[in-house]
Amino acid sequence: MGDDNYRIEEDSLGEMQVPEDAYWGAQTQRAIQNFPISGITFGRRFVRALGVVKKGAAQANRDLELVDEDVADAIVEAADEVIAGDHDEHFPVDVFQTGSGTSSNMNANEVIANRAAEIMGAEVGDRVVHPNDHVNYGQSSNDVIPTAMHVAALEAVEKDVIPALDTLREALERKEAEFDDVIKTGRTHLQDATPVTLGQEFGGYRTQVEKGLARVDNVREHLGELALGGTATGTGLNTHPEFPGRAAEYITKETGVQFREADDHFEAQAAHDAMSEAHGALRVVAGSLNKIANDLRLLASGPRNGLGELEQPENQPGSSIMPGKINPVIAEAVNQVHKQVIGNDAAVSAGAAEGQIDLNLYKPVLAHNFLESAELISNSSQVFAERFVDPLEANEEFCEQQVEQSMALATSLNVHIGYDKASEVAKTALKEDKTVREVALEKGYVDEEEADEVLDPRAMTERGILGQDH
Repeated sequence: MGDDNYRIEEDSLGEMQVPEDAYWGAQTQRAIQNFPISGITFGRRFVRALGVVKKGAAQANRDLELVDEDVADAIVEAADEVIAGDHDEHFPVDVFQTGSGTSSNMNANEVIANRAAEIMGAEVGDRVVHPNDHVNYGQSSNDVIPTAMHVAALEAVEKDVIPALDTLREALERKEAEFDDVIKTGRTHLQDATPVTLGQEFGGYRTQVEKGLARVDNVREHLGELALGGTATGTGLNTHPEFPGRAAEYITKETGVQFREADDHFEAQAAHDAMSEAHGALRVVAGSLNKIANDLRLLASGPRNGLGELEQPENQPGSSIMPGKINPVIAEAVNQVHKQVIGNDAAVSAGAAEGQIDLNLYKPVLAHNFLESAELISNSSQVFAERFVDPLEANEEFCEQQVEQSMALATSLNVHIGYDKASEVAKTALKEDKTVREVALEKGYVDEEEADEVLDPRAMTERGILGQDH
């Protein structure tokens, strides 16, 4: 690309060549040169959050008559375009950059300033709207980036994670009701245990997701605190006393999510415990989904030489060599999401615990990993619900046959004939390939009527002592 395809922009270090059609300026261009690290740039959620923060700041500064109304209005219009995703290609800075995220803050300042200049009838590169003096007025990267982190994280939680988990919860609840009458062998230690209903197992999965929803819901309070207004170190130097509260109100109005000024600006910029806490909730949820996915894989294993209690959906051919093979591919994707979230959690928890004195210097990697986990959990939960859980069917007849053969039926005999005799019945049944009922009758430990009552698999799925009047 020749020089004719560039324009010249300046920052405090001098002139830089910037691509002619780019809205970013000199500082963003330096960041492109300085950080060719991963090729990973911030995604939609974070770029949107930057736009939200800059819009809220401009609105507050306009109200406080700190930025001229026409300039503030142009900034708001340009920020709206960033919020809408119109300029995502103009945010090229690598995630692995300066730990404060200064390059991404200046990227937003420059893009919005240049676009606002256009809106005002000037040329891109003119300083009628200044990235620092206007777009960044009353702000610092040190409070803008943690604010954008919280905005992006809480929006992701409220608008992506919670709805997706609720979709999965509803799917599991439907299966809980559908499978209520399917009696099957329970399993502990992967060995036969007392009977349960398939619906009871799905009720357990549904409850796991419900509790996960509650855990995620609990992170709102701390993620709702915004660092904006602390500027460089938390003192609020060069910021109007009313700025943080007003900006938080505008951010709340823009997102529909409740935000407020941080309780302590020094804590909000120097530590990111809220991000670590919130990601911890995502990690627990990912673990719950992993457990559910693993269980469903086991229950659907087979189709002839596995547990075979569930019939899984045929999402795609399972093998390039074995005709007719179907694999639980959606559940396996959920398993892999869990492993990625565990890795992200290590990065988030390590990064949140670091930083020196008045500033945590892991902001970009914290934001990136958190938002990746939120997106993975949201998308996988939705797909898991729609393409795996919903189409599951119970192999009811097979489940009932297996229950009848289970040695664990002898458990209900304990209170009637004692543990030792019940154990003898179970071992004999296994050795002689008979049912517990057959052996108990043969040994005379129960009669037909008692066997019907004490060895009723359905009754065993409920609390109580069989064969006793209460």
